[in-house]
Amino acid sequence: MQALTVAGIDVTHPDKVLLPAREGGDDLTKADLARYWEAIAGTVLPHLADRPLTLQRFPDGLDAGGFVQQDAGQRAPKGLHTVDTPRRDAKRGADDVVHHPEVAEVADLVRLVQFGTVTLHGWNAVAGSLEHPDRLIVDIDPGETADLAGIRDVARAVRAAVEGRGLVAYLQSTGSRGYHVVAPLDGSAGHDRVREVAEEIAEAVVAEHPDDLTTAVRKDARGGRTFLDIGRNAYGQTAVMPYSPRARPGGPTATPLDWDELGRVTPDQHDVRSIPRRLARKTDPWASLRADARPLP
Repeated sequence: MQALTVAGIDVTHPDKVLLPAREGGDDLTKADLARYWEAIAGTVLPHLADRPLTLQRFPDGLDAGGFVQQDAGQRAPKGLHTVDTPRRDAKRGADDVVHHPEVAEVADLVRLVQFGTVTLHGWNAVAGSLEHPDRLIVDIDPGETADLAGIRDVARAVRAAVEGRGLVAYLQSTGSRGYHVVAPLDGSAGHDRVREVAEEIAEAVVAEHPDDLTTAVRKDARGGRTFLDIGRNAYGQTAVMPYSPRARPGGPTATPLDWDELGRVTPDQHDVRSIPRRLARKTDPWASLRADARPLP
């Protein structure tokens, strides 16, 4: 197939496979990913607006290996929007600003596909307010022996702890093995305070189930327990963005869920093929996320 135009952007080599099929499915090509983003742009753009992004790129497909890229760089697609973020650990002679990719329009999503991007990871803060997060995240990373029912119970426990702090808890499958519990914030607190509260929430949940859960960062200290990761709550840290495909066969997606879906939707159930159908029949479960922003207690 010759170059394909999606949202006004030329996608070269549209038949190139970026993600191989998972069992029973089809390979995902550049054309497939470009059309996916175009189909769900109305839903996903509000979640990405003004947010510095880090890219997981596979220019020659998943099987050839990929890399993570923070700065858009000189070879970024023409017209790609960017957000400049101060580099706190800049070394002498190094650029003290990172020019993060930004998605301001559907064309940016297609530009990133043309760039070989598969997964979008984003900050918990937006341009103009980089020091004040608008989200708190607890990432539930299943332990070696954890079963799905147990992981779902952990998500419910984290929800209760979040809501016990007067915040609103939102749920997202990660497209991998676990779930994220996300609380929208009003941006009145800094990163350090948000991380402090996230740690208090996680520690409270762990205290109820110390044999099954841990907040130990080092893997060798976890003893196979499920890890409640609050490390994403810091300046410059990122989390997978809503509806982003993961770098896995079949393109499973990080998927916003209603809480009543937790018991029937697995962490990697939805993918690039199913999400457009899902959004055609169901309102985005995160549509009111910004309206539910709260100050930290």
